[in-house]
Amino acid sequence: MSKAFITGLSGTTLTAAERDFIRAERPWGFILFRRNIETPAQVAALTSDVRNALGEPDAPILVDQEGGRVQRFRPPNWPLYPAGAAFGQLYDIDPALGLAAAKLSARLIADDLGQIGVSVDCLPLADVPVPGADDVIGDRAYGAEPKKVAAIARAVTEGLEQGGILPILKHIPGHGRAMADSHLSLPVVNTPKSELERIDFAAFKPLADLPMAMTAHVVFTAYDPAQPATTSATMIEQVIRGLIGFQGLLMSDDVGMNALAGSITERTKALLAAGCDMVLHCSGEPGEMRDVAREAPELSGKALDRARAALASRKPPTKPFDRAAARAELDGLIGRLGAANA
Repeated sequence: MSKAFITGLSGTTLTAAERDFIRAERPWGFILFRRNIETPAQVAALTSDVRNALGEPDAPILVDQEGGRVQRFRPPNWPLYPAGAAFGQLYDIDPALGLAAAKLSARLIADDLGQIGVSVDCLPLADVPVPGADDVIGDRAYGAEPKKVAAIARAVTEGLEQGGILPILKHIPGHGRAMADSHLSLPVVNTPKSELERIDFAAFKPLADLPMAMTAHVVFTAYDPAQPATTSATMIEQVIRGLIGFQGLLMSDDVGMNALAGSITERTKALLAAGCDMVLHCSGEPGEMRDVAREAPELSGKALDRARAALASRKPPTKPFDRAAARAELDGLIGRLGAANA
């Protein structure tokens, strides 16, 4: 039985120690970063190797492949994709064009990922930025109006799913108002409940049926003045599961980020106690990996049901897919944006 954590890896191949760790601790999944990536053949070998070590041919392997600034697979071996804001700008010219571009980009990304054994993309975002917010979200966001953000996020989801890739909705219940980068420090949002529900949470509500979501390391003082959403039972129960209505697998954002207080062990305990189903640990640092694994329980109960349902929702890619034609169409749509701004 798998345990309730997703782990990073140290490099481009599995070390003997990592192989032993995987076999002994049985993480549910893995996440890749730039340090794990060289060539398509190397990544395909790595994803195959970790699944063989675990003995699970369908073990989820995640990556953050959004396009724009957040794109782990990059040239020369993989193409660049537009940042999320481009789809929002095109949507403002013509909603149908914005949605088509978002879906095409995601479908192309899915094709890239499927060829190298990656099965999950940490996408779409439903964060709604506000003026003055930290740029950690910035042009990754689809826009500043919740219905528009949700519509584009849905198009991205459809593109990924049609390519056989599972989506992860982030950063629930919203990172757009954060005045700090949660990688570096703890953002605190003092916005009233009524405004949060009207804007921030409203962008996530139409996406509550997605199979998986990732938390925001953000304090919302109107609900819980002490704890960020990741470690707040109030936020998870009342807002994420309640107001937003998300019932899928809930994973933390990276437990190693500086927004969270305490040791890795204390953070892991806190987020699981608050109601997260899964711990995400990204650094690949062996000592921290062991600390997370020691605290992560075997998947059981509702968490196990949600994990199984998420994996069962993945379908084979729809065929046929003309990659060259899809890329040409995407480039043509983005070209319209350039012409409109000229």
